[in-house]
Amino acid sequence: MSDRSILHVDMDAFFASVEVLDDPRLRGKPVIVGGTPEGRGVVSAASYEARAFGVHSAMSAARAVKLCPDGVFIRPRGGRYAEISGHILDVFHDFTPLVEPLSMDEAFMDVGGSLRLFGSAEAIGHRIRRRIQDEIGLVASVGVAPNKFLAKLASDLEKPNGFVVVDPQRVQEWLDPLPIKRLWGVGPRSQEILAGLDIRTIRDVRLCAPARLEDRLGPALARHVSALAVGCDDRPVIPDHEAKSIGHELTFAADIEDRDALIDILDGLADKVARRLRRADFVARTIQIKARYPDFSTRMRSLTLPTPTASTRALRDAGRELFDTHLGRRGRPLRLIGITAQNLAHADAQPAELFTDEGEEQDRTLDALTDQAVDRYGKGALTRGLRRHDQGSREGRE
Repeated sequence: MSDRSILHVDMDAFFASVEVLDDPRLRGKPVIVGGTPEGRGVVSAASYEARAFGVHSAMSAARAVKLCPDGVFIRPRGGRYAEISGHILDVFHDFTPLVEPLSMDEAFMDVGGSLRLFGSAEAIGHRIRRRIQDEIGLVASVGVAPNKFLAKLASDLEKPNGFVVVDPQRVQEWLDPLPIKRLWGVGPRSQEILAGLDIRTIRDVRLCAPARLEDRLGPALARHVSALAVGCDDRPVIPDHEAKSIGHELTFAADIEDRDALIDILDGLADKVARRLRRADFVARTIQIKARYPDFSTRMRSLTLPTPTASTRALRDAGRELFDTHLGRRGRPLRLIGITAQNLAHADAQPAELFTDEGEEQDRTLDALTDQAVDRYGKGALTRGLRRHDQGSREGRE
């Protein structure tokens, strides 16, 4: 059995929940996101109120309206869901760099390296779920287990708003009574075949002779389900930052024209990017900003730095320079702004500097102190201010 500490976090009815978040009048109603009944579309997501009528994803909208005539059908808003998903990933990365997103609404996390800092895996799971609720307004289900299969299975057992911890010492006791459909790879056809062998629970799979399983399922699937039936899964969590870029962007509820307000937002995004770089032990050679105008035209501008860095000040400075001298905004309002660190390299692979600037040393110290404060007390505990020369550079521009 793996000695990893794995979380699987799965947002409950994500698309539909975002629609309710943005329009509280929908709360308690059967919300169906996807195609309209008049068209040929399918259901992308359904609230739990709609699921009570039998509506589910991939069902035709025409069928959904027959099952749920009072359903509220809403066209998907991919950009909005991606924006919220980004905020959720920010929360995950505040606890570990080992985050493996599976989709917009679920991810694995390996928190084994974070236990000394944040407490047990169970405690981390509770903190993550609480932050998603308090900071974003959505509900997540969490599974805590020693491997990915068990964690994903756990997160699904008590949805919505579930929290299930699998005791590493009692895995088999926990698994045995569950139906075979809970095993990855066992679909309706496999269930039918196994039922012909009088196999209906995971315990039945575990006790079945391997040759008998191979005869009916084939060698590969038989080995797969036999391993899962005893809780074996040695796949690691594969981080999302391996290793092309790390970025954040924000779409505004209303277009923003004021330069200082935009710079403040850009600074905050740069802080997040720099913090993620340091958590992952990466430095970046190139910084890119992205700006989208009200007509949806988009511009991206990049700057190559003389030295790879993960410094908050360096990323902020690069972002401001790109915004003020390369973007060509001419005072036009924006509906989105973002910043991305590119051309990443591992920090420990960089040559040591023979001579270091005093200001750079101060920045490293301040970054370390800020990271420690945020790790211990949460976001907002300690923030970076502007240096005197930075404040002066902001006055009189635009």
